[in-house]
Amino acid sequence: MSELDLVLFGVTGFVGRLTAEHLVKHAPDGVRIGLAGRSAAKVEQARARLGVRAAEWPVITADASDPASLRAMCEQTQVVISTVGPYATYGLPLVTACADTGTDYVDLTGEVLFVRRSIDQAQQRAEQTGARIVHSCGYDSIPSDLAVLMAAEQAEADGAGPLTETTTYATLKGGFSGGTVASARHQVEEITRDPSLRRVVLDKFALSPDRNAEPQGEWKDSAAVRYSDETRSWVAPFIMATYNTRVVRRSNALAGHRYGRQFRYREVMRTGDGAVGSATAYAIAAGLGAGVAAMSLPFLSSLVDKVVPAPGEGPSGRKRDRGFFRMDCYTTAADDSRYRSTIAAQGDPGYAATSIMLGESALALALERDRCPLPAGMTGGVLTPATALGGVLIERLRAHGFTCEASRL
Repeated sequence: MSELDLVLFGVTGFVGRLTAEHLVKHAPDGVRIGLAGRSAAKVEQARARLGVRAAEWPVITADASDPASLRAMCEQTQVVISTVGPYATYGLPLVTACADTGTDYVDLTGEVLFVRRSIDQAQQRAEQTGARIVHSCGYDSIPSDLAVLMAAEQAEADGAGPLTETTTYATLKGGFSGGTVASARHQVEEITRDPSLRRVVLDKFALSPDRNAEPQGEWKDSAAVRYSDETRSWVAPFIMATYNTRVVRRSNALAGHRYGRQFRYREVMRTGDGAVGSATAYAIAAGLGAGVAAMSLPFLSSLVDKVVPAPGEGPSGRKRDRGFFRMDCYTTAADDSRYRSTIAAQGDPGYAATSIMLGESALALALERDRCPLPAGMTGGVLTPATALGGVLIERLRAHGFTCEASRL
């Protein structure tokens, strides 16, 4: 039996601190939690700020560049939470250590290249040891992944058949941290150095277990501004669609194409009705293009540094409290029935809400692992929130005030 139930690796970072605060407030009595980082002194300082309840949580020294220290950390616990990014730079050694030791793992990544490498390098070993490697347990990509799962389950329960055309509409208010920008920039820089990686990032099934087994006719990533009749709103490209859609498609594939062979999926951002909604949508589309250009061109990259937070920084507590998100998934089942599922919460999606989602994902594996789902025939592997946590996580999020619902229209 492991000494600890879970270890938080990266507690000195911005999201790491918020996740630790969530665990202090909401982890049940008796849960054995450790805090880890490269500098024991800095981890101890972070622990001191968490108050009396965390005073006895052990401090573990582990460095992403020291595989032996990562393995030693993994051997002490059932679950590791990692907030140490960019994951493409620091993540794979820890994923490998978890896969080798049979330790469950959750993170916050939204990086296609990192997860593709994780699948290639850790899937087989994790299946052998039973480790459950669960990427993207924050705003990227729990709301998207679970909203589609709920819609599919409701359609199944009604006997309506599998899903066909499915669109998730994102509505949100929130800030961003330096870590998020650093991850995005790292992926853009990788593609700039090696243009062949662009094909991986743009592949609609980049994270699927067998690219050749996927159905034809999947939608391209939505880059256009248009008016949506079903939501009565203008919609713009959604910044995380090129990642979230890959996660949802991996969930479908891992579940034996439970959502259907005719399932087509896209995500867009809702901006509102009328002239203001239209103008906002076009501004977002233009801003996304300019942002990618600024990160990829050296003479513009320095300008980004002047206007975004540094890694380890993020929005203030007031701004986090005033944020919110709502993800509405509209879909058509095989019998032409229409369904809508929603996941929504108060609090900045990338930070306030994400720290809850990440913490509860880890607690689900630490405390309710036997109830958590697994794809048929698998004992472990590189999974998704829907296929590794599913209804167990939905219950836990509802208990923290999240809206999680699905209904026939």
